[in-house]
Amino acid sequence: MYIPTLDPIKVGKVIASFRQKSGMSQEVLSGFADIGRSHLSAIERGERKPTLETLYRLCNALNVKMSTVILKLEEELE
Repeated sequence: MYIPTLDPIKVGKVIASFRQKSGMSQEVLSGFADIGRSHLSAIERGERKPTLETLYRLCNALNVKMSTVILKLEEELE
């Protein structure tokens, strides 16, 4: 039985693309989101998946709706 999982590399790619579009460095974004820079780096590399809380903080720091990020992620997963 196949159970689909969320691809952490695609999650990281989407978050990194929003960060890059905003012109923020990982250092700045992680500071605004109140998470460690190494944690953000691991998320963007696909080594860790963000919790819902972390995703919420990142979206707020990027000034983008979570739904926008989720829709982009869904596009990447298709």
